[in-house]
Amino acid sequence: MSQNNGHTLTARGPDLTSISNRAPWEDARMKLKPSTPTRKPKPPKPENAITIGVSARVLFNMEKEQQIYEQQGLEDYIKYQVEHETQPFSPGPAFSFVKALEAVNTQLRELYPDSEELFDVVLMTNNHAYVGLRLINTINHHQLFIERFCMTGGNSPIGYLKAYHTNLYLSSDPDKVREALEEGIAAATMFTQEKITEVSDTQLRVAFDGDAVLFSDESERIYKAHGLDKFFEHEKAHENKPLDHGPLKGFLEALGKLQKKFYGKGQRMDCPIRTYLVTARSAASSGTRALKTLRSWGLEIDEALFLAGAPKGPMLEKIRPHIFFDDQMFHVEGAAEIGTVACHVPYGISQGMPKKGINDKETSSAPK
Repeated sequence: MSQNNGHTLTARGPDLTSISNRAPWEDARMKLKPSTPTRKPKPPKPENAITIGVSARVLFNMEKEQQIYEQQGLEDYIKYQVEHETQPFSPGPAFSFVKALEAVNTQLRELYPDSEELFDVVLMTNNHAYVGLRLINTINHHQLFIERFCMTGGNSPIGYLKAYHTNLYLSSDPDKVREALEEGIAAATMFTQEKITEVSDTQLRVAFDGDAVLFSDESERIYKAHGLDKFFEHEKAHENKPLDHGPLKGFLEALGKLQKKFYGKGQRMDCPIRTYLVTARSAASSGTRALKTLRSWGLEIDEALFLAGAPKGPMLEKIRPHIFFDDQMFHVEGAAEIGTVACHVPYGISQGMPKKGINDKETSSAPK
């Protein structure tokens, strides 16, 4: 999927000095009316949808604006955003993922016109509402279907995640991601990358690590404490005992629910959602327990790649996923180097911060 680097909008932004009886959101929509679709599908009810919460800084590239915030302060940041609100942001690391979600929704609506079992993207940001006009302009410019916003004016948006029935939260702030995980919500930290590989625009591809992502970190703890041989012994002895669930298990479950809707229409082989397990586990020595765990949960994974400690980069380069989740920064950095959009799941015993190649400069108080 190619990404639009962004061009200046032809529609002018609202005149902030004029007096209007309309809400500023309505002014923005009216001024952009010629370039926006005349009819959009109705968003699903939150309780029926698979809700993906994304921060503004992962959906769009806001690095320049972030520098203004860090170097000049909040007031200059807001002023700059207002002065440039008719200039759309360029795509960020989550952009292709969100576009793929919308492509799946299009096919689901064709097969099930009355169903509300769809992806619903919510923009979760602690930006000031003034910045919302530029975000709306950008969303309309890129023809994204995002109708739900949560702008908290400097406060953390984490408290709203459950209210939106969030199934997955993506942010550039690792502290916010940890807060979400502590609340039992699937979440991952996404980073700005210099290189992003082109991905499919017809099939959503999601790749998961196993331990401490789909599964708990039980086995990882054995390995860290006692070494590889004891790890193999432990997995062999417990191969018929399912692992506890990890933080992303629920998201895989949600993907599987939508996959079955396509299977029900005879589209198993050309389903627009494809999932991958990319794990450092060995197949013969420790793969049995992983596969039996998924089976015990009633979950399918389309492809399982057991790498026995080999680098994950070459496999990810072949898969070209829209998003890859791993709990170890070593694998996240390796994936990012070959252009895969890789997210860090800060869960379990293997924790670390980026060492190179990935921008992680923001603080918890910065606009997201």
